[in-house]
Amino acid sequence: MARLLGFIANRPDLGSRAVALESKAFTVRVSEPPAGAAPSPSPRESNPTLEGSVSWGVGFYQGGEILLKRRPFDERRALGFPDLVKDIRADVLIGHIRTATVGALRTENTHPFRYRQWLFAQTGTVPHFDRLRGRVLEQLPQFLARDVRGETDAELVFYLFLSFLHDMNKLDRADVAAGTVRDALRSTLSLVERLCAEETKDRVALNMVVGCADYIVGTRLSNPMGFHMMAGRAALERIFGGESFSRTKIPHLMSARIALLAADLDDDRLPAGWTALEDRTTVTLSHSDDPHVERL
Repeated sequence: MARLLGFIANRPDLGSRAVALESKAFTVRVSEPPAGAAPSPSPRESNPTLEGSVSWGVGFYQGGEILLKRRPFDERRALGFPDLVKDIRADVLIGHIRTATVGALRTENTHPFRYRQWLFAQTGTVPHFDRLRGRVLEQLPQFLARDVRGETDAELVFYLFLSFLHDMNKLDRADVAAGTVRDALRSTLSLVERLCAEETKDRVALNMVVGCADYIVGTRLSNPMGFHMMAGRAALERIFGGESFSRTKIPHLMSARIALLAADLDDDRLPAGWTALEDRTTVTLSHSDDPHVERL
């Protein structure tokens, strides 16, 4: 069980409002443990088990700074992004909810991951990662390998992506073109698939979101992923609900826009009106441009 969410807006008050409109789709319900089952592990235990444990995190850009809110262990039976982001004012946000599969219940293993201006989250697990972890680490420059803090496959996939930015002399740049990021993601997935093919015939089925202050890029290789643009009077009236649209307020609001991205929803069903991505496709969402969809 997992859920991915991202948004980018040209007003920091739009994100939480837009997410709240799809409360049902963006809520994860955790099944109750069977009668007589052992109690949920405490996050204070030195080696808690993973089964049924839920973690969540959001990373966001606010006033030019990157902030992270991550909780590696949550006992609630329903976790909804509308509640998790309701008090957040952000231009860009990436959120993640999951049942842990790889790595102990630690903040270092909780998505999204951050390196400099980049945020990253992933759903799905690299096949036979226990056998591949050492080989993936060998692909990283030493300065990046030393920075890996957790045990998850997602963090190493992220660092592979960073290593390809480094190879292109873009890791230290603040202004990296979205096309460069897409190329780095292609190289990352190609390497992961090659390494996996040497160990197993299992398909690499991952969904990923990477973002910076200027754009977010979603990549689908697994469960359905989709995006939705909201702009114009009809969309804004839906976002702002019963709030009045006075003559003086309309021109100011008419320039507002938000793009949302989500994946791994219940029953693989996107909200009504959303655009679905085909398998092995990326979408780039920015503050002002139309969505850019491209095959891997």
